[in-house]
Amino acid sequence: MFKKNIGSLDRTLRIIIGVALIGLTLTGNIGTWGWIGVLPLLTGLMSSCALYTLLGVNTCKR
Repeated sequence: MFKKNIGSLDRTLRIIIGVALIGLTLTGNIGTWGWIGVLPLLTGLMSSCALYTLLGVNTCKR
């Protein structure tokens, strides 16, 4: 469905940041804005970023 355009390092960082933000939100350490962590988590899991597609960026090795 979506073309992969996220490399392994980029993907790993997105997943870590997403999980950290969601975890901090669930524990009450940060406000509800922490739910924005869902976005990097999902893009990391799918290995595809719509913004990268629009900008013509590709960090995935070919």
